[in-house]
Amino acid sequence: FIQMLRSAKKRDVLQLLRRAPEEMLPFVVEAAVATQSVASLAALSDFLDFGKEPKSLLEKFLYAAAFSPRPSGELLRLVLDKLDGKQLAPEVWETGIVAVGSLVGKLCQQKLCGLQQEVEHGVETILGGLRGAKEEPEVVVYLLALGNAGLPETIPTLLDYAEEGPTAVTTAAISALRRFPAQHISRKVKRAMRRIFHEKRKSYEKTCRLAAAEMLLDNEPLPMDVLNILLATNELETETATFLLLKVQNSLR
Repeated sequence: FIQMLRSAKKRDVLQLLRRAPEEMLPFVVEAAVATQSVASLAALSDFLDFGKEPKSLLEKFLYAAAFSPRPSGELLRLVLDKLDGKQLAPEVWETGIVAVGSLVGKLCQQKLCGLQQEVEHGVETILGGLRGAKEEPEVVVYLLALGNAGLPETIPTLLDYAEEGPTAVTTAAISALRRFPAQHISRKVKRAMRRIFHEKRKSYEKTCRLAAAEMLLDNEPLPMDVLNILLATNELETETATFLLLKVQNSLR
């Protein structure tokens, strides 16, 4: 079906989308995204009305875009165009922002960072949105998008939110940082994780401290870090202490 769509003209794909039975429409949308031809993306752009379509169909489109293994700049542009300046259902907006992060990350893996305006627009959409976000759930969504993008230059931003944010924000920021490969987990990152685990600046929830300890143990841990984490287990709840002990044992193995 995808091979057939690759040779189809825009008007044919659009006609297919408009005439597809309701139960088949998500499949056709997903196939059109997978095709990523100029014609199929143009047809999707004309067909998808983010102000009218059911949330389930819009989310299907966004998930298909986010999970595309080798997305194009045109696909990212289509997603950005559909999100830009529109009143969207919260679920659709959240999925869309996280999808933008995923697309940016995959395009950068293809060495297209700095070469395509769509990628720069995508990065600015996430960072600009994060700077302007007022509500905690909104901040968390942008942090998740940054984690999907995996851009090393955003690590300082993630560290700020990890140390200064409320529990949900700290958890999301550390989760985003944990997606970076070991070569990007610098001394600065480890120092911040130590401050969070040992509560040097303020008190943190157990989940945040555990995530920080895991960051330290999963990225070429220093003997002193292992020792300090083991010593800290004496003051933690049994369940938390047991989890950390098992983590250290697995690292030793």
